[in-house]
Amino acid sequence: MWIVGILLLALSVRLFYLQVMNGTSYKAEVKRSDTSIQTNNVQRGMIYDSTGKVMVGNQAKQAITYTKGQNVSSDEMYRIANRLGGYISVPTKKLTKRNQQDYYLAKKSNLKAVLKKVHKSGTTAQYDDAVDYLEKHPNYFRLTKAQKNRAMIYATMSGAYSLSTTYIKQNHVTTKELATVGEHLSQMPGVKIGTAWSRNYPAGKDVKTLAGTVSTTGLPSDEVNSLLAQGYSRNDSVGQSYLEKKYQATLAGSKSQTQVTTKGNNVTKSVTKYAGKKGDNLVLTVNAKFQADVQKAVQDNMPGGDCTGAYAVVMNPYTGAIYAMAGMDRNPDTGKSEVDQIGSINHPITMGSVVKPAMIMCGLMTGVITPENNTLTDQPIKVAGTSIKASWFNKSGSANTAVSAAEALEVSSNSYMMQLAMKEGGMKYHNGAQLDLKPSIFDKERYYFNMFGLGVKTGIDLPGETAGYTGPSNQKHIGSALDLSYGNYDGYTTLQLAQYMSTIANGGYRMKPYIVKEIRDTKSNGELGKIEYTAHPEVQQVIPAPKSYFDIVKHGLYLVTHGSSPYTTGRALAGEKPSISAKTGTAETFYKKRSTETLSFAGYAPSDKPQVVVAIAVPNAAGGESNLNIAKAIFSAYWKDVQSDKSLK
Repeated sequence: MWIVGILLLALSVRLFYLQVMNGTSYKAEVKRSDTSIQTNNVQRGMIYDSTGKVMVGNQAKQAITYTKGQNVSSDEMYRIANRLGGYISVPTKKLTKRNQQDYYLAKKSNLKAVLKKVHKSGTTAQYDDAVDYLEKHPNYFRLTKAQKNRAMIYATMSGAYSLSTTYIKQNHVTTKELATVGEHLSQMPGVKIGTAWSRNYPAGKDVKTLAGTVSTTGLPSDEVNSLLAQGYSRNDSVGQSYLEKKYQATLAGSKSQTQVTTKGNNVTKSVTKYAGKKGDNLVLTVNAKFQADVQKAVQDNMPGGDCTGAYAVVMNPYTGAIYAMAGMDRNPDTGKSEVDQIGSINHPITMGSVVKPAMIMCGLMTGVITPENNTLTDQPIKVAGTSIKASWFNKSGSANTAVSAAEALEVSSNSYMMQLAMKEGGMKYHNGAQLDLKPSIFDKERYYFNMFGLGVKTGIDLPGETAGYTGPSNQKHIGSALDLSYGNYDGYTTLQLAQYMSTIANGGYRMKPYIVKEIRDTKSNGELGKIEYTAHPEVQQVIPAPKSYFDIVKHGLYLVTHGSSPYTTGRALAGEKPSISAKTGTAETFYKKRSTETLSFAGYAPSDKPQVVVAIAVPNAAGGESNLNIAKAIFSAYWKDVQSDKSLK
């Protein structure tokens, strides 16, 4: 009886420990083991233009999916993968060597054979040892094409989280594959025929280079770790570039959640806890019709020869909203070209004379010229030890003439800009003088150029923007400070040109460009829902200059297109209505040591009350007026597609 009593006491103590002291934790453990949350993907948010037209949508399609069981073994997945691999064919381009090793070792007999080899080294037989052996003996096994197909399926299954659904095949699933898999679903636990979505482009595929792409085979290899840390599964589709990547969290939505009760490997009950939420939609500042017309204007007027492309940006000068962003990339060696709309933000180009209005503002703001006293003589510039640098119309000095700041813009005087640079550097010029400038002159010029947006990132809501190209700035290259003054040294992006000209057009406010106007959810009927975010104009810098300085520059820009001088550079636009004010540019450039000319343009309309800014760059063109032809077509399309010119009357 004493022994029985002691045993009962021990049992009571044990029950007290289990039920009272740790009862809650054990209940939670049982619940965790038997009840889990299964997740499923939802439809990605869409991208609309400023008028509500779908630019990037979703196209539903049937897919083969797999939901990984809570306690499914590798043996079971191996069996399912082999069976499913006999019914469908999947891409194996991303099949890694480790994937093949894991598939090979998933077969018990193969693993056992390799472990016997490992035993010869005297180590404890472990799976990692087997993998290590295969790594050191790459010729030990070879997978056939059919086995690689099954190995890819096995890798996809293995990479899924417990009770998460992943796509085994979502692209190009044939009717035969769907039918065959459907007939054998009972033999492949977890495999289902589901729905996947792929991106489509109702407004034309050209916008794909601006919107970006979405991965179709799981997380990008270079971002796996960071995305896993954010809660993504290895087989999730995510934005890989541009808008799709920048707004991934917004477009992705939130997965559905189903509470699943299991007994062994069988699901006994499932309850939907959260139906999931389709990704939110982006509404852009871009007008789809206008975007297409701008792209066509760029494509139709891009020259041949050594031309390496053509780019255009259209912007609201008061808000920073981007109306269109177009581009073409061209290979002069083959003559082939492709759409490259994003090139407007990541291709630095030596733009030429289009930067001269910024140089005039630099001269005014440093006080080397004033609104009342700004006349200089256009003459060839000859400093000791360098070749003559001159304006395009006065290379010999036979056309020496006095020009004001506004007239210097009209005739695109290089000489005027170089004299400003020398004055800013404290140098008094005379023919044959030593170039007595210090490297700080580079900093001074760039300081004012940066102020207007040239040579600095604009901050647009797109990834991959570049700040441009900055040439060497030491004493050895001091002569290039003169080239910098008229735009033939540093490189800028086409978007920077648009921001810079907008700053002049609106009277001194550097506006941050943006392309996403709103983020909106989706109504139950699929239409755009309530607004969750609205972009607001953002002033990045107010130019500390009086209106009189801007008036001089704006007058010069008007003369560029309406002046009476025989050297007026933009007279081809004189007849355009509403009136256009602008600055053209021609830079001396090279392609593979062959001399070329890069053409540029930055302007606004109407001249008296700017509504729209257009910036254009045509690198390595062979002369001509492709920049002006593109500008004509874009302004015409703007008044047709975006804003009627009748509204200005």
